[in-house]
Amino acid sequence: MRLTLVTHYFPAHRGGVELVAAEIARRLAARHGAEVSWHASDCDQPPSFPGVTCCAARSWNGIERRAGVPYPLWSFGALRRVASAARSASVVHLHDCLYLPNLVAYAAARCAGRPVLVTQHVGMVPYRNPLLRATLSFAYSVLARIVLGGAHQVVFVSDTVQHYFAKFISFRAAPRLVPNGVDTAVFQPVDEARRAALRASAGVKPGGALLLFVGRFVEKKGLSLLRELAARMPEAIWVFAGWGPVEPESWQLPNVRVARGRTGADLAQLYQAADLLVLPSTGEGFPLVVQESMACGTPALIGVDTAAGLPDAAKLLLSEEVSSAEAAARWERRVRYLLGSRELADLRPAAADYAVKNWSWEQCAARYAELLGELAE
Repeated sequence: MRLTLVTHYFPAHRGGVELVAAEIARRLAARHGAEVSWHASDCDQPPSFPGVTCCAARSWNGIERRAGVPYPLWSFGALRRVASAARSASVVHLHDCLYLPNLVAYAAARCAGRPVLVTQHVGMVPYRNPLLRATLSFAYSVLARIVLGGAHQVVFVSDTVQHYFAKFISFRAAPRLVPNGVDTAVFQPVDEARRAALRASAGVKPGGALLLFVGRFVEKKGLSLLRELAARMPEAIWVFAGWGPVEPESWQLPNVRVARGRTGADLAQLYQAADLLVLPSTGEGFPLVVQESMACGTPALIGVDTAAGLPDAAKLLLSEEVSSAEAAARWERRVRYLLGSRELADLRPAAADYAVKNWSWEQCAARYAELLGELAE
């Protein structure tokens, strides 16, 4: 099977979409015999996986740098190459429906009679900027109807995203729900002695609190709310692991630490040391960082809409409303309560156990291999 894969970035960009694409692609090539041609922006170094040929597209990433919206613009030559690859593929796999190269690949594949599978990771993002909100809403109402409605198969990573699009899109085939996996060999709990050492190295005093955010430093991840929470809770250490146009250092809060460039085992150590992952993001599916945190035994406090994306884990997820006028006060009260109760300690083993039993990259890739194989036939 010749698979043309299209994402907006390569995994070195450290976004959830491209990290998920990488885990699936390398397993499809290594264990399911797929010949993968991966097209993504040249903003970052391409990965090197056996059986995966990476085609770095010449692109301009100024929109993300200036507005925090990840939307790279590809050169005409790069768009022509991805269109050619789509026309010659057995199956075309697109991650999300609105990026320009994905639209070009979709059109080329359909014109050539090639089957298309789309994995849709996110739904409507409630940007504060009314122009951005209106633009995204219009794009979904027009382009998502075409791409998601015309794709031979659509896969969603969470119930929340699927329910959003199901309201106004008629799918060619029943959409499938395929949760992302977690590398539980890397993201796993540690014993109390190791955890105490990690907390001490992070500057947490005995009896102190370590609160963690992991993700891009952009508006939709709830950075403004987190800034207020960090100011309201100066006794806790807040670690922000990620990157982006918002700079937590500029808040000049003595209890805020910033960790950039953490991946794999280095990132796992932050999860293992933390008391709680705090992620008041909006407009997401089910973030990979929540799965990684839970796999390390660290509970997550997330938005109500985000938690709805995984109803099977409802008893293990902590959630609060993000858009409420009293959001900062509500989140502060909830965090303080959790830190002062036994609830977090009780959730730790259950969260890790759930991750091991339900989030496997092997199972995820096998499901995609099955779907892609059916389309190729």
